[in-house]
Amino acid sequence: MPRPLDLSKRLISLDALRGYTIALMVIVNNPGSWSHVYPPLLHARWHGITLTDLVFPLFLFILGVSIALAYSKRLDVGADRQELYLKVVSRAVKILLLGWLLRLLPDFDFAAMRYLGVLPRISIVFLACGLLFLSTTWKQQIWIAALVLIGYWLLLVIVPVPIDDVVRNALATGQVGYSDGQLKIGPIQELAGGLVAANYEPGVNITAWLDRRLLPGTLWEVTWDPEGLTSTLPAIVTGMIGMLVGRLILAIEEPYRKLAWIFFAGFAMYLAGELWGWFVPLNKNLWTSSYTLWTAGMGTMALAACILVVDVLGYTRGTAFGRVLGANAIVLYVLSVLLARVLHAHIFGGMRLGRLWMDGLSSIGIAPKLASLAYAVLFVLVIYGTAYLLYRRKIFIKL
Repeated sequence: MPRPLDLSKRLISLDALRGYTIALMVIVNNPGSWSHVYPPLLHARWHGITLTDLVFPLFLFILGVSIALAYSKRLDVGADRQELYLKVVSRAVKILLLGWLLRLLPDFDFAAMRYLGVLPRISIVFLACGLLFLSTTWKQQIWIAALVLIGYWLLLVIVPVPIDDVVRNALATGQVGYSDGQLKIGPIQELAGGLVAANYEPGVNITAWLDRRLLPGTLWEVTWDPEGLTSTLPAIVTGMIGMLVGRLILAIEEPYRKLAWIFFAGFAMYLAGELWGWFVPLNKNLWTSSYTLWTAGMGTMALAACILVVDVLGYTRGTAFGRVLGANAIVLYVLSVLLARVLHAHIFGGMRLGRLWMDGLSSIGIAPKLASLAYAVLFVLVIYGTAYLLYRRKIFIKL
């Protein structure tokens, strides 16, 4: 018999899924050596999807679900809508400023400042989704999401790219600069009027050009940024889809009927993303419209499966690890970044800890990729130790 879902309480599955997502995010960001990483734990170089490319959209999707569940409860008990608006803006600003502070530490080199990134994107998505949830209906949200995805797709496939120094160099060499040096790109067509044809190539597409024109500071990949300004628009849709799934969770009472609709919605989005991918490549750097639907569909089906197993059938064993990490997710992400900087500094006899770890395990015959993964897992366990102390003391740091 299915257990009734008490939506007045937190969904165990959602908290656990958030925590496991943070754990995977920390693992993929902190290998023992970037030269020895299993392929699923690396981002696709450009087109395509690996396990790692699912992590960030899954987090934004969960963020959207959480907005729907949390703010629906507050509105149901008569919370002042204006006060909720202020809380949304306040929290978004705090996350943004934390992201900027994290980028500036320890040197406060404003000339090398990267204004967008993981935390700034989270703040923007939270702000947009929170305001939309409080000011629009679910039907309006569907229309907005559809228009953004279609509009973004048309931007990529129709709008020609003005020739700047980056595009000019690409026309001459067939390469663009990026964080690891030079990256070979596919052919791009030069048009009259100082333009090249719309394209999906790194560094020379319209989103990269807009980011170079509009964003101050530096870009993560030198000539483009995977968390750039224009690609944040479809990322907001990822959060909006999470909000719509959250509304679906609240709207249907019977557990199995609820799960059937959630899974159907997820599969429909996955299929739509797969079909759209025939025309628009699945690409995390661009956060293409096909990628948005594909990853949101996968996230929706994953959530449906977790709700079934954990909240309906009651199999909660194994959720504690995720719930502990999920309770202070953003704070733990920040802690992981700071800890990585300390461990990667040349303070252990002039060497980085990761290098010492890799040399030590390699000397006893451990395969380099396995040693690199073991370092990342140990890193997560250290973060978990801090998370567990906070959880046991019921310290939940709300930004």
